[in-house]
Amino acid sequence: MWSPFSIKKGNGASPSWSKVLTLSTLAALAPLSEAQFPPSQAVGLKTVTSPSNPNIKISYREPNDVCTTAFREQKQYTGWVTVPGEYPTHLFFWFVGAREPTSALTMMLNGGPGASSMFGLFAENGPCQVVEKSANRLETAAREWGWDRASNMLFVDQPNQVGFSYDTPTNGSLDLTTGMSSPNMQLPEGLPPNLFLNGTFSSSNIQNTANTTQNAATAVYHLLQGLGSAFPKYVPDKNGPLGVNLFTESYGGHYGPVFADVWVKENDKLKKRAFPLSKRQDDAQSRSTKAGNLEIKLTSLGIMNGCIDDLVQGSRYVEMAVNNTYGIKLIDQATADAITAGFNAPETGCKDLILACRQAQAALDPLDQGADETVNQVCAYAALTCQQLLGSVLATGVNAYDIAHVGPDAFPDYHYLEYLNLRRVQEAIGSVINYTDVSPVVYQAFFQTGDRARGGLIGKLASLLQRGVRIGLVYGDRDYICNWMGGESVSLAVAEAVRDIDPKSPYPTQFAQAGYAPIQVNGREAGAVRQFGNLSFSRIYQAGHYVPAYQPETAFRVFERVISGQAVSNGARVNLGEYATQGPKKADKQLTPPNEVVAKCFLRNLGATCTQEQVEAILQGQGVVINGVWYKEQKDWKLVTARSETAVAEGSKMKRSFFG
Repeated sequence: MWSPFSIKKGNGASPSWSKVLTLSTLAALAPLSEAQFPPSQAVGLKTVTSPSNPNIKISYREPNDVCTTAFREQKQYTGWVTVPGEYPTHLFFWFVGAREPTSALTMMLNGGPGASSMFGLFAENGPCQVVEKSANRLETAAREWGWDRASNMLFVDQPNQVGFSYDTPTNGSLDLTTGMSSPNMQLPEGLPPNLFLNGTFSSSNIQNTANTTQNAATAVYHLLQGLGSAFPKYVPDKNGPLGVNLFTESYGGHYGPVFADVWVKENDKLKKRAFPLSKRQDDAQSRSTKAGNLEIKLTSLGIMNGCIDDLVQGSRYVEMAVNNTYGIKLIDQATADAITAGFNAPETGCKDLILACRQAQAALDPLDQGADETVNQVCAYAALTCQQLLGSVLATGVNAYDIAHVGPDAFPDYHYLEYLNLRRVQEAIGSVINYTDVSPVVYQAFFQTGDRARGGLIGKLASLLQRGVRIGLVYGDRDYICNWMGGESVSLAVAEAVRDIDPKSPYPTQFAQAGYAPIQVNGREAGAVRQFGNLSFSRIYQAGHYVPAYQPETAFRVFERVISGQAVSNGARVNLGEYATQGPKKADKQLTPPNEVVAKCFLRNLGATCTQEQVEAILQGQGVVINGVWYKEQKDWKLVTARSETAVAEGSKMKRSFFG
């Protein structure tokens, strides 16, 4: 989930409230457990040392009855991988075995930077979802279209200090009006107790987390090495590589290409008997023996509504605002012309500022360590300028994550924020810290280095494609912040970039010449896809920023087809060496916006889900809170016993704080 372009207005928090909420409002941090503090010591965790590296330790357990799966025999593991470096790093993972035996393994990463992948697990494509059983009772139910239908699933909280990942457990308080935790544990005057909660968190030390995507990739590489050696049953050939599909979302448009590129380069080094990576976060690792490291074989890379490269995607924002396929005019033509001029202005425009950032990066920080202050300043300024310019469209109050919606988010439910802070849940997974959904510390660390504006991702994707990795770009067509039009431009740029690697490659010509074919799902047309060989770009109809939440069945089918090497259009088994879709050259089908759905006001997500009037009532101590949702009166709460995910998704909207 990328950082919002501006503080939420319209029917959301008022300007005066925005001054209180600031950036962290949009982070919408989940606070503490029902008992405030989590268990002081993890119970039932088994700790093993990685055979490949004694500096990597894995502490895990099998959680009971906290994530209901389709079949009880599906294995689950939760735990932390302690990876080497100059500061303590304990990365949290939640593994769920597939419904049927398979060797497929998929890592799911949400974005941010700083967003927890527990959002993906509980609100999008994980095996379970949180449901209300009664007033003040939350449980889970199996998700019909969870991706565990086709793959073992691994959800990871990263970088360090995101979600359940931590450096040093630190007691403090979380102020829901600012989203910030601090050692202060005294209730501020005038603030209701339910908005200021005591608990245990990461340290919030900005030095104890990654500050660039490249640095974040280091820890995740170690995590995979540790898990692969701790759970060898998921490496089919003990002498072979660990096969992985990597699916990311939103700011994952940065994570995916960079993480995959690191894995490929480390594999090359292993083959040459060289020492793998030695980076800012890896001094201790570089001194250890690495002969036992696993080769990580990336099979497929999926990016859902990814912001990958503003230089490529930036020019399409105006088009999405004035000429989208829902007939919604977000701005007038004069404003559109002004934004376009601002993007292209010589020297001071977004485009030239990004180019200046990348020139400085190439000269002074070629390894993307975020350690050169000149590069950091140039890139941070470029990122901020572009963010403000392209986000000026949202001044009318339209939702950045769903252009068909104005006002607080109505979809999906954020009950998982409350659920993951229940003491019984934290005991079951072995956590010693409270859950926070998004880390403003991590976001700030990436912002200070201008990570968003740094480049090279198109080339990395092209290199992966040339190596035979299947790449699926999947975009919901109601999203603005990482919109499908920009995603389409990325797909064409990736295909063209293959020419620089292999002038004889068919991708530059054949992908662009391929037409759009309908995505067939359960007898209906659910989207449009252009595909040649291992590269596909999908426009998913009636979906906002989070495709699996809006269109669960369609998202699963596209996922299944990508990782299986099938035609994304209809799931047919084809020869990808020569397969190309046929149809019109443009995916310009016009659609009707859905009806509005009334939002719930989640106390742990004030800035995104509550109106100005609701926030003011909460500050005055009015109303009641049931299962984490604020209601004006007790009678307003109604138990929903069953509903169709797809039907709700088509008539609703949702949003998270930063990128997602």
